[in-house]
Amino acid sequence: MRSSFFTRGGWWVLGQSVLLVALLALGPWRSGDWSSRTGFWLGVMLLAAGGVFGIAGTRALGRNRTPYPRPLVGGKLVQQGIYAFVRHPLYASLIYLGAGWALVWASSAAAITTIVLTVLLDRKARLEERWLVEEFADYTAYARRVRRLVPGLY
Repeated sequence: MRSSFFTRGGWWVLGQSVLLVALLALGPWRSGDWSSRTGFWLGVMLLAAGGVFGIAGTRALGRNRTPYPRPLVGGKLVQQGIYAFVRHPLYASLIYLGAGWALVWASSAAAITTIVLTVLLDRKARLEERWLVEEFADYTAYARRVRRLVPGLY
C-alpha cells in the first residue's frame, strides 16, 4: 500500500520534525556558549541562504512537493530553478537554517542538534534518491550533474 505513512517514509518526517522543534527551542534556551561577532553574521547569512533555498525549492517543486521521501505517484522530476544547483534544496534549507540559528544564538546544543539533523536529512535524501531512480529514468544522469546539498561541493 503505497500511500501509507510508513511506506512513504513517515518515520523520517517524524524524526525531522522532532529535531526541528528541539533546534528551535535549544537556540534561545541554551544560548551564549561563545561570543563572536563573526559567528553572528555568518549565522545571519546562513539564515538568509536557508530562506532563499527553502522558498526557491518550494516554488520550483509546486505540486510535486511532499514531506515524505517517496515521490508522489504521477509526479515529475524537477531539474530547473534551484534544482539545477542542488538536488535537495529543501533539506539544504533546513540545514542552513539550523546552522544559522545555532550561530546567531551561540548555542552548542543547537549546533549539536543541527549536526544530528544534517545526518538524518542526508540519510533521508539517500533513501529518496533510491526511490527517485526507480521512478525517473533520467534521475541518475541528473544526480551526476548536480550535487546533493551544497552547490558545487556536496
